[in-house]
Amino acid sequence: MTAHATDLDLDLDLDDDDRPIGRILSRREVLALFGAGGAAAFLAACTPGGAASSAAPTGTAGSSATALATATATAAAVASALPACVVAPELTEGPYYLDVDLERSDIRSNTSDGAVVDGAPLTLDWLVSQADGSACVPMADVVVDVWHCDALGVYSGVSGNSGNFLRGFQRTDTNGRASFTTIYPGWYSGRAVHVHFKIRTDPDASAGFEFTSQLFFDDEFSKGVYASGVYAQKGAQDVPNASDQIYNQSGGATLLSVTREGDGYKATFPIAVQLS
Repeated sequence: MTAHATDLDLDLDLDDDDRPIGRILSRREVLALFGAGGAAAFLAACTPGGAASSAAPTGTAGSSATALATATATAAAVASALPACVVAPELTEGPYYLDVDLERSDIRSNTSDGAVVDGAPLTLDWLVSQADGSACVPMADVVVDVWHCDALGVYSGVSGNSGNFLRGFQRTDTNGRASFTTIYPGWYSGRAVHVHFKIRTDPDASAGFEFTSQLFFDDEFSKGVYASGVYAQKGAQDVPNASDQIYNQSGGATLLSVTREGDGYKATFPIAVQLS
């Protein structure tokens, strides 16, 4: 039986979990980073459904019009393969990250005994791309690490808990896609419902790119999940998104859209990262 972390352990560890890092760029900073033309094409590439932005300037003469048309067409083509992309803020890693070598798509089983963690199944799909200033380009062979607590708010491998469950990584395919089978995460006092993740281009290289952040869930949707099954032992979370410091740091950019799928749930998170 998995040992549960004590409230004291959680209180001590959460001191680190409450310290956010990174921030969202302002519109002025985004324009400065990409340039006015690059920003317009980038926004077109990130429009859901692959449509170019209706705010793109029209009627421009000469080479500028040709360049804009080419950039917009390229962005729209990429967007048709990647329905949306999100330039997400970097958020704190928290105290529960473990660099374990667990390459697997189904992260529900405990490595110590093979037992599958109880909870509502959640399929979490990723679309990872690079924001290169003109489009969202799919990134292949990128490592996506995921870790989160179980239905009762417990993390594996820490505070005396044996084995590892609800942890693992996948490498993206040529289309920048990776998929995990997990459970809808529970909650613990002091934090809104969340899932941690890292994106790394080369974990073995000291100079490899690494991006760390957190995903969040709609409060009302979570309440519905927590009304039944193993979750009902704890009930609804005590901290909504609006009261969570780290969620507020994210500006809602990493809020998942979750849908029902059979007896469980499904969500897709498209993310674009800036490597330089």
